[in-house]
Amino acid sequence: GWLEKLDAALELKPDSMKGYTIGDNTHKNTSRYPWRMDDEKLTYRAYEKFVKAGIRNVCVHKGLFPPSAEKSFPNLRGFVDVSDVGQAAKDWPQLNFVIYHSGYRYVGGDIEIDPALGLAEFERTGRIAWASDLADIPQQYGVNNVYGDLGQVIAMTLVAQPRQCAAVLSVLLKGLGPERVCWGTDALWTGSPQWQIEGLRRLDIPDDMQKRY
Repeated sequence: GWLEKLDAALELKPDSMKGYTIGDNTHKNTSRYPWRMDDEKLTYRAYEKFVKAGIRNVCVHKGLFPPSAEKSFPNLRGFVDVSDVGQAAKDWPQLNFVIYHSGYRYVGGDIEIDPALGLAEFERTGRIAWASDLADIPQQYGVNNVYGDLGQVIAMTLVAQPRQCAAVLSVLLKGLGPERVCWGTDALWTGSPQWQIEGLRRLDIPDDMQKRY
């Protein structure tokens, strides 16, 4: 019955549509219907309806799935990274795909244990999961309709790990371009966005990071 529910939603003439490829992100243990953005038999039926209804922007929750979550829910791993974004974007140039949290992986309990988990990966490899994979898509697939939302990237790293925040922002700016990095605060979960606005205004990408990468 999901297509019927989609039709009912489109009758309200929304500005955009949003989905969770993980299925039920809040209750991962009972998530029954995960899906992939590049599923031609399933998801492309939704894109057809979006285009017909004049919808341009498709927002998709990605990331926020640290190693501890993967250990607990290995069956969902293939639905939460950004490996399905590129082909969908290439096949549907009529749509803009706005990837929430830019696919950034490292939040939750893992960060409480090791706040610099993502930064350690970046300093070791020059990449950060899965934001780097997202940033690769325009060049890899020859598309310009993929956008990265900052959402929890800023909320989780700006104060506690500003260098990590700078690393993620650098990767996105270099790969997607500044015109395709979208401001977002996830304010519903993190309170008034004013502190994030103030923090972003003060954030500098360290000189050594600029030179090295």
